[in-house]
Amino acid sequence: MRQLTNILLPLAGLLYPFVVYFGMEKVSPPMFALVLGAIWLIRAPKLLREPGGRWMVGAALAYCALLALSGEASLLRWYPTLISALLLIAFGLSLIYGPSFIERIARLREPDFPPSAVIYTRKVTWVWVAFFVFNGSMSAMLTLWAPMSWWTLYNGLIAYFIMGALFAGEWLLRKRMRRMYA
Repeated sequence: MRQLTNILLPLAGLLYPFVVYFGMEKVSPPMFALVLGAIWLIRAPKLLREPGGRWMVGAALAYCALLALSGEASLLRWYPTLISALLLIAFGLSLIYGPSFIERIARLREPDFPPSAVIYTRKVTWVWVAFFVFNGSMSAMLTLWAPMSWWTLYNGLIAYFIMGALFAGEWLLRKRMRRMYA
């Protein structure tokens, strides 16, 4: 069941902009809220064990409640902005209170690494903080001022392309640095 959840939940996040685009006219906002709330409740046990997880789950469920109670379809477009804001807070707080978010992820694979790796992971975390500022800003501007097709294109394709480029670029840089320092 855990493997299925690990596949379906990210897939739901990837498809969200397209589901909103094609389903906004057919599905009521309270139904979107119910499905989105259920997804967050499925993720909650894992997220509640992570730093900042309570805030993330609480904010997402509050958003779902607001969406369900208000029935405002326009709120559906704010979800990607909310997610960027939550991730910005999580990554940003990890830089203040440590260890950095990327260091935590890296230590899952390699518990012991040199101080230079700690410095590197802080820099990578800063890159992600900048991305979440940019991504949240773009999503908010598109929500406020752009047609739905632009919002869907950015949040359903362009944002993921940028994230993929960041992942790939960091992976290539890390491989190069390992060869240099090995």
